[in-house]
Parts: sequence; structure tokens; C-alpha cells
Amino acid sequence: MNALTLVFAALCVFAIAYRFYGLFLTRTVLGVKPGRPTPAIRMADGHDYVETNKYVLFGHHFAAIAAAGPLLGPVLAAQFGYLPGTLWILVGCVVAGAVHDTVVLFASVRHKGQSLAYIASREIDKFTGSVASFAVMFILILTLAGLSIAVVNAMHDSAWGTFTVFATIPIALLMGVYLHVWRDGDVKGASIIGVVLLALAILAGPYVVEHPVLSSWFNMSRHTIALSIPVYGFLASVLPVWLLLCPRDYLSTYLKIGTIAALAIGIFWVHPTLQMEAITPFVNGGGPIIPGAVFPFLFITIACGALSGFHAIIATGTTPKMIGNERDLLFVGYGAMLTEGFVAIMALIAACVLVPADYFAINSAPAVYAKLGMTPVDLPHLAQAVGENIQGRPGGAVSLAVGMAHIFSSIPFMEHLMSYWYHFAIMFEAVFILTAVDTGTRVGRFFLQEMIGTVVPKFAEKRWMPGILITSGIFTASWGYLVYTGDISTIWPLFGMSNQLLAAVGLLIGTTMIIRMNKAKYAWMTAIPGLSMVVITFWAGYLNVMNNYLPKGLYLLSSLAIIVMCLMAVVIVGTVKRWMQLLAIQKTVTDEEGEEVLQVVTE
Repeated sequence: MNALTLVFAALCVFAIAYRFYGLFLTRTVLGVKPGRPTPAIRMADGHDYVETNKYVLFGHHFAAIAAAGPLLGPVLAAQFGYLPGTLWILVGCVVAGAVHDTVVLFASVRHKGQSLAYIASREIDKFTGSVASFAVMFILILTLAGLSIAVVNAMHDSAWGTFTVFATIPIALLMGVYLHVWRDGDVKGASIIGVVLLALAILAGPYVVEHPVLSSWFNMSRHTIALSIPVYGFLASVLPVWLLLCPRDYLSTYLKIGTIAALAIGIFWVHPTLQMEAITPFVNGGGPIIPGAVFPFLFITIACGALSGFHAIIATGTTPKMIGNERDLLFVGYGAMLTEGFVAIMALIAACVLVPADYFAINSAPAVYAKLGMTPVDLPHLAQAVGENIQGRPGGAVSLAVGMAHIFSSIPFMEHLMSYWYHFAIMFEAVFILTAVDTGTRVGRFFLQEMIGTVVPKFAEKRWMPGILITSGIFTASWGYLVYTGDISTIWPLFGMSNQLLAAVGLLIGTTMIIRMNKAKYAWMTAIPGLSMVVITFWAGYLNVMNNYLPKGLYLLSSLAIIVMCLMAVVIVGTVKRWMQLLAIQKTVTDEEGEEVLQVVTE
């Protein structure tokens, strides 16, 4: 199959979905009110609640939600062939992922920009909300640890990539000061400054590698990178959102979207053929990368490329505190998820243009690959072209970088630049992932402040600096410890399962709000994907524990998986009970906005 056909099909599906399904969801189902003041306006404090230009906010939101999932998940899922992953990304993104992100963002905007657990306590009951708080906090720590480990693996011992990633921090600080101090609101000027400086940083990468002093500074070990990332997360959590986090995410979006657009152009130019089969023999299990069969492991492997619970954390964290008009929910919520789905399609293509024997050689341990009876085809040439040993490098990052570099270097006059494109792709992946780490850390700080604030009310004050510093330090240390001591092969499977389970809960909580708003006839839009993912994810979690963790003696991981599923089961049961209570109400009441609802819930 020609990759160009797949790109064109994805663009058409997502464009139609945005124009019709997304518009119907926001206008008819949710009933957004452009004239209703959002939390960014009503609760403006210049620190967390800041009305933000919708394009800048889109950049922040997309950068925050688009992490390792849409890059690595589809690459790993290519084990099953290109067809299963393609179908789930296209269908799942439209009817599940984008719906989930938009509905959860809407719910948070209507609840003062508060967390998913807070929304659960208001829309369902306080007990369910309390359980959800612990579950979300637990999952967020695992998520940030998994994402950060992926960054560590991409950046360590790479002076070029580390320099470029670190350069985005002072550039973002400059943009933040320019945008809010020197030239208030001049988005165009800040964008030009950021893009020019980012381009210079990228071009300077090879010279940093060649310079003996700079190379020694930025050629950091794994442990040094593992320590520096939590430090950055702490700074992003405590500094004003307009100074570092938002401009850096906005800046990173240029790199992210620009690279994906360039990859799409490269595919249009090169017309590469997908070498991977549509369906491989591993759909029934026994694959060297993913331990189980395509159903249900496809769904927890692709994760963020089609549906992600981590998005609910962002959509109830920083983004709802910055959105200036409910009309922008379609653009920011639904649109950003469709963009991420397109990223996932591009990542899948980049993996599938490789010869299958080479793909499995990169993503399998040498001992496992030896049992497949395959022989590498182009791998020696590819390794020589990129200047590194790429065989036996599981995790998806290396094969994605090789696939991207292969496409770029196939363009006329770029054949000799494959090493450049490979290292650029590694840096691109690190930046892509790190922008979710900073936002996730800030949201985790919000969560921890809410939880401690129930016991020590002073911590609930969002602008109390000692509380901000203490909670940021505790939360950063929690996931930072796992990064320093953990391994992606042990944390990632647990992250995938818990992430999808959180997404299912987000859809079900959104369903509760839709029913309460007297729009039960539309509740199927969130209830069907939510309940489907509950079944699929619990099944995957059970198989993961019984067939993967316990046989290997991984009792701690087994316990963590069981705890996550039990906590989420409590939330799900409480949510379904709330549905039954609401559906039993016969008369409607009028809320403060003059709308007929089944029950009034204060924000």
C-alpha cells in the first residue's frame, strides 16, 4: 500500500469529523455559550487563570497532550500490521479521543477550571470524588515517570539533542517576557522571535557536537538527564504559567507541527510504500514486542494516538484556566486531538516503511529476534548512514527516528543528510514528550494542593507560595524517583493500562454531566466509547497481570495494576449509580443560566 493514500485518507476523515461531528458535539450536545464568562475571565489572577489567545492556547494544549503516546504507541503497534492501528487511530480519535477531550474540557470550564476529581465530587458524590483524587494522582505519577524515562532514553549521551532541548527554555522565557511585559499581546512578534531562535538552536546542534567544551557540557549521562528533567518540571510548576510553561509549549508546537508537516510533504514527494503487511501473524499473540494479541493490547499500546486519560488531566488542569471563550472548545479540545491523531498516523507510516525484518531487529532484544528466523535487509546500511548502532533498541523511539530519517533522506539532494535527520528526529521526539511533562507536573501540583487543602486549608489557596513550593517539591520528587531508578519496559505497560482506564472514567463522568443537563438522548456519544473502554482495559489489565507480570515475578507491578483497577472500579460503580438516579428524575428545574436541567449543581 502506498503511504500517500493513507495520509490523504486520514486528512479527509479528520476534516469531515471536525466540521460535522465536532461541531454537533459542541453546539448541540454541550450547548456552549460564547457570551458566558469563563474561569480565565471571572477568576483572573495573572498566575494560573490567564485569558490566552486561542492560537497560543491551542499550541499549549496540543504540546501538553501530545507526548510519547502518538509517537511510540503506533510504532510498537505496527507489530500487528498497519491495518489494525490505522483503523483504531481513525475511528478511535474521532468518536472517542476527541469527544473525551472536548467534553472533559467543557466540564472543567463549567466547574471553575477544577480537576477531574473535583468534577466527580460535584457531579456524582464526594466519596467518588475522593477515590478519583487518589486514582488520578497515582496514575499521573506513573504517567510522568513513563514519559520522562522516554525522554531520558532519547537524550542521554547526545550533545546535539540535549543542547537543542535545553535551548527551548531560555527562548521560552524570552518569549514570555516579550509577550507579557515588553509588548503585551504581540503574539506575532513573539512567534517570530521564538521560531528564529529555535531554528538557530537546531542548526547549531552539529557545531555543539564538534566543540570539545560544549560537547562535554551537553553530552550528559543517563543519571544526569534523569535528575535535570525533574528540576525543570519543578520550575515549570512554580513559575507563572505565562513566563515559562505556556510560551515553551507554544514554541514546541512549531517544531512538532512543522516536523509532522515536513514528514507529510516528504511522503507526498517520495511516495514510499508500506513494507509492513496489513495484518501480521502476531495479531493472535506471540509477538516479540507486545506480549498479547491485537485485541485488547492494541488499544493500550497506541494509547494517546486515539484516546488518552492523560488528556483529561490537562483538560482539567491548565487549559480550562486559560480559555477565554467557550466557542474555542471546538478548536482547542476537538481540534488538538485530531491533530494528535494525524501525528499517530505519521508515526505508524514511518515505522511501516521499514522492511519488516529491519523493524523487528530494531524493536526486539537480540535474543528474541534470533528466534524469529528473520535476517536484516537494509539495517547495516541504515546503521552506517545514521552513524550509530540501531539494532536491539526496543521502545519505538529509534525505529521511528530511522523511519523518519529514511523518508527525509529519500528526497533529492538530501541523500547525504540521513545522520542529520536521524539526530534531528531523536531531538524532536524528546521535545515532543517533554512538553507534556511540564504541564503534567503543574497539574499534579494542583491536585496535591486540593488534596492537602482538605486537611490544611491554607494549601488550597492557589497563590500561597509556600504551599506551591512544598506541593511541587513533593510531587516532582515522587515521579522523579521512579525516573531515576526505573525502566521503561516495566513502567510503560502499566502506564498504558491505567491511562486508558482513566480515559474511560473521563468519558463516563462526562456522560453524567450530559444526562444532568437534560440531554440524555445524546449520552450515547460518551457512554458507548466509555463503557467499551472499561471492558477492554480491564481485560487487558487482567491479562497483563496474569500472563505478563506474575509469571515474571513482578509482584510490585501486579499490585500496582490491581490497585489502579480497584480504585477505578469504585469510581465507575459510583458513576453508574448516579446515572440511574438522574434518569429517575421526572421534572426539570431551571439553572442560573435559564436552562432546563434535571438537577442544579453549583460550580
